[in-house]
Amino acid sequence: MQSLWMLFASFMFSLMGVCVKLASATSSTSEIVMCRGATGMLMMFALASLRGLSLRTNFPWHHAWRGFVGVTALWLWFFSFPRLPLATAMTLNYMAPIWIAAIVFALGWWHKQRRFEWGLAAAILTSFVGVALLLKPTIHAEQWLGGLVALTSGIVSAFAYLQVRKLGQLGEPEYRVVFYFSAAGAIGGMLSGLIDSYLDTGQIRLLHSLSSYDMLLLIAIGVTATIAQIAMTRAYRLGAMLVTANLQYSGIVFSSVWGILIWGDRIDLYGWLGIAIILASGVVATFYNARSSTPRKI
Repeated sequence: MQSLWMLFASFMFSLMGVCVKLASATSSTSEIVMCRGATGMLMMFALASLRGLSLRTNFPWHHAWRGFVGVTALWLWFFSFPRLPLATAMTLNYMAPIWIAAIVFALGWWHKQRRFEWGLAAAILTSFVGVALLLKPTIHAEQWLGGLVALTSGIVSAFAYLQVRKLGQLGEPEYRVVFYFSAAGAIGGMLSGLIDSYLDTGQIRLLHSLSSYDMLLLIAIGVTATIAQIAMTRAYRLGAMLVTANLQYSGIVFSSVWGILIWGDRIDLYGWLGIAIILASGVVATFYNARSSTPRKI
């Protein structure tokens, strides 16, 4: 049942989302991404130092690819936010598990080495129906660019998650995977921030003047994101791929609850039906995998 780590990861990602929403009022996207990555780097470095663990890796190019696709997916998603309704951007990004199922199917068919789990794939598709009912996405003609970018973000995210799985299969521990991804985020956010500040003001600076509250939010984003990354990496390394991908949908449920409690968002009947479908699909997929993984007695 290692895939259940994704439930915890989704909860922590939802907390991160709350902090990002609050921080966005005063901090730029570059600052948020950079501080998220820098905090993760410091946490993983401290963990490795305290436990006497090495950050040296034998798979630098695998980490480089994971960092590149992960940060690219993150930036594409952020790019789509002002160009789409929030519900639409989130729904299109949450198609990543569907793309994972498609990629797994294509690889298995091409190499003739892997049996495709149709039951789990159906659970993923059912979960996406629940997401659509909850978020009710719409795209107008003038929003085609944002829609295309958000859709691409979901596809790129699928490759990032598959790379997390690959690193786990190669034996890379969670702390090392998270450290190098955090490093990629910190570097990417720093470079983007420097470019943005130079284009806007003609000066090069990393951070603008921030209050103590702003700094606490940025630190909270880094802490919650890092914990979530560790849990997610563990889920993809030890759990069943498609079950883990399906449980990722629970993040939209957690986010909806935070929206109700903090911002007074309202969810209609179709929205609650969507939440019920997402939860039921996750439970069915988990038990389906547990049953199929249990050795049969002869």
